[in-house]
Amino acid sequence: MYSWLNHFQLYLFDFDGLLVNTEETHYLAYKRMCERRGFAFPFSFEAYCKAAHYESEAFKHRIYEAIPELVAQEPSWDVLYAEKKQAVGELLDEGTATLMPGVESFLTALDKTNAKKAVVTNSPDTLVNILRKQHPILSTIPHWITRHHYTHAKPHPESYLAAISKLHKEGERIIGFEDTPRGIRALLETPALPIMISATFYPEIPTFQTQGILHYPSFQKIQAADIQ
Repeated sequence: MYSWLNHFQLYLFDFDGLLVNTEETHYLAYKRMCERRGFAFPFSFEAYCKAAHYESEAFKHRIYEAIPELVAQEPSWDVLYAEKKQAVGELLDEGTATLMPGVESFLTALDKTNAKKAVVTNSPDTLVNILRKQHPILSTIPHWITRHHYTHAKPHPESYLAAISKLHKEGERIIGFEDTPRGIRALLETPALPIMISATFYPEIPTFQTQGILHYPSFQKIQAADIQ
């Protein structure tokens, strides 16, 4: 199990949707925001992922297109987004953000190696700190690059390059894990071997695979993998 872990000396991880199921928390928060205003939420979780993981404004437009009455009721997205953020906080307090399948086992095994580890995320420190307290295994990763540490979000590679500049030594092999096309594109601009862990089958995945990127539906599926 995980026989390949010692092939790499630096491990880089996205956070939301990769290690912790916060993507579902964000989805449920949008749903709660709409339902509190009297509107049914017309998106499946997979449809949400495919809309929200490309452009930061994409899901705003999808919601307004799907629920035009919402625009009439509240034309200010800032107001709606504040309500969504409040719902995120409520859901986190309710413990909805569980570890993704296989993550605890993987991080436990990785902690027994001498590899360096970092999370590279667009999440703020406030959210990260809540989830690290709820899931102590996350603190086996000592280095955290959050949105406060860089200017350009993924798919720009700045955040990953900052982690590599801080931790990498010449001759060491780097592996990076992402769950979205935006994150994979960021990793492709670095020396890391990109691995995509996602149960959502994005249309870009076949193209990514022709570029040598490995895709697994969950961390559970990489236990017996032979990653070189």
